[in-house]
Amino acid sequence: MSDENVEAFKRGVDAYNRRDVEALLEELHPQVEWRPLLPVLLGGKAAVYRGHEGARQGIRELEEAFTELRAEPLEFRDLGERVVAIGHLHGRGKGSGVETESPNAWLVDFEDGKVVRIREYLDPDEALEAAGLRE
Repeated sequence: MSDENVEAFKRGVDAYNRRDVEALLEELHPQVEWRPLLPVLLGGKAAVYRGHEGARQGIRELEEAFTELRAEPLEFRDLGERVVAIGHLHGRGKGSGVETESPNAWLVDFEDGKVVRIREYLDPDEALEAAGLRE
C-alpha cells in the first residue's frame, strides 16, 4: 500500500498546483487535518484546517495571499502509512509581486489510502524527526 500512498500524495500535489480543488479532495480523507507552514511564514499564527471544507478554506486563504504558489516535493521517504516528502514551495506575493522560494517538508499520514493528516515543516530535519527518523 505504501507505494500507492506516495503516488496519492504526488497526485494531490499535482492537483494543488493546478488549483484543481476537487481532484485534491479526492486524495484527502473527509476528516483530514492540514497544518500548513505558510501562515506562520507570513507572520501569522499556526493554522489547522479540518475536513474538506477546511482544506477549501486553506486554499482560498493561500490564493488571497499569492498570485502563484507551487509545491515541489523532490524526495520521498515511504514509511508505509506515512510519507515524508522534502522539497520547496515557490510563490509570488499577490500584493508585492515578490517571488519567494522556501524549503518545505511534508509529513503525511494515510488511512484507507486517503491523506488523513498533513504537517508542513520549514526544516526537513524536523519533519524526519517527527516521523521517527534521524538524519
